Amino acid sequence: MTDRETGLAGLRLALETDGDGSHPAAWRHSGRPPGAVLTPGALRDVVTAAQDAGFDLVTFADSPLPPDGGPGVAGRLEAGTRAAYVSPLTDRIGLAPTLHVATTEPFHLATQLASLDHASHGRAGWVVGAAAGEDDLATVGGTALTGAALARETADVIDTARALWDSWEDDAVIKDVATGRFLDALRVHHIDFEGASFTVKGPLITPRPPQGQIVVLVPDSLDADARADVVLVGRSDVAAVAARAARAREAGAPLVLAEVEVVLDAAVPAADRLDELNEAARRPDSGRLRHVGSAESLLDLLRELADSVDGVRLHPAVLAVDLPILAERVLPRISASRSGRVPRAGGSLRETLGLPRPANRFAAAAATNA
Repeated sequence: MTDRETGLAGLRLALETDGDGSHPAAWRHSGRPPGAVLTPGALRDVVTAAQDAGFDLVTFADSPLPPDGGPGVAGRLEAGTRAAYVSPLTDRIGLAPTLHVATTEPFHLATQLASLDHASHGRAGWVVGAAAGEDDLATVGGTALTGAALARETADVIDTARALWDSWEDDAVIKDVATGRFLDALRVHHIDFEGASFTVKGPLITPRPPQGQIVVLVPDSLDADARADVVLVGRSDVAAVAARAARAREAGAPLVLAEVEVVLDAAVPAADRLDELNEAARRPDSGRLRHVGSAESLLDLLRELADSVDGVRLHPAVLAVDLPILAERVLPRISASRSGRVPRAGGSLRETLGLPRPANRFAAAAATNA
């Protein structure tokens, strides 16, 4: 392995798969008419292509409001449904939908994610969303949350979900035919959580997820690093990414991924592609690191980032154009250096990312008190 390849050996790789790509004009390259909803077949093709390329996980963006990425956009299936749809069509890639803490009832959120983990045999993740503006909250009859109130709601929902995933101990389901007992009631627990705006008694209505705890990915803007398995760092230059990644590690985050928007050289140079896309619809500044150029220069950027982060989440401008280039020219170079640490069929997302399976808090407490 060369020194240049060594820098890529430990990178975790995630891909955002929402819609036709991260650029609002990406729909022009999809082959579908303006306003058409992404079909299940197109979604399947994107996720299976990402799995075949060697990505560790895919994420599914979402919003309480319809997207505004093209004329007459009709809307989209919510992210949890999209992830559930592709779960039986894949066998090794992680699936992480965005679910929003202020517009999703916490018990339902935890149940949906636990169900996804069961359906995918341990490959579920959760990108914590915090859409909480006036229009967002109007969709559920609420009022806007800002500042400390939003931070408290975010913390409360994450803590509630984690408690609910532990509310069934691993061996709670006993299926004792002789006594007719399906579960051991002493190993199913009420969580009795009281937050600022809700209370939850529990337990969950599904057994503990295969991973024990769903992998929780938290954008760095939420300042909930201590509650995350993975912090997603969106900064506009490498130095700022490194500084924010260091803060996340100090707070106790096990993994940090950098957010990178990608426009790659294709039939025309990347800069010309971006100019053409921007003429159709200007992309707002997301504050993320952006790469516009060749596949080789993207690899150089990833080597530089590898000094300060554990991986990247890539946001291709146009999935139909950029994903094949990533699969053909970028992922093979990274996969060649990742011997022994690639997603495997039947493996969990925690295993893929190198995260331990957490002990159940109730079982651990019982053992301590025994």
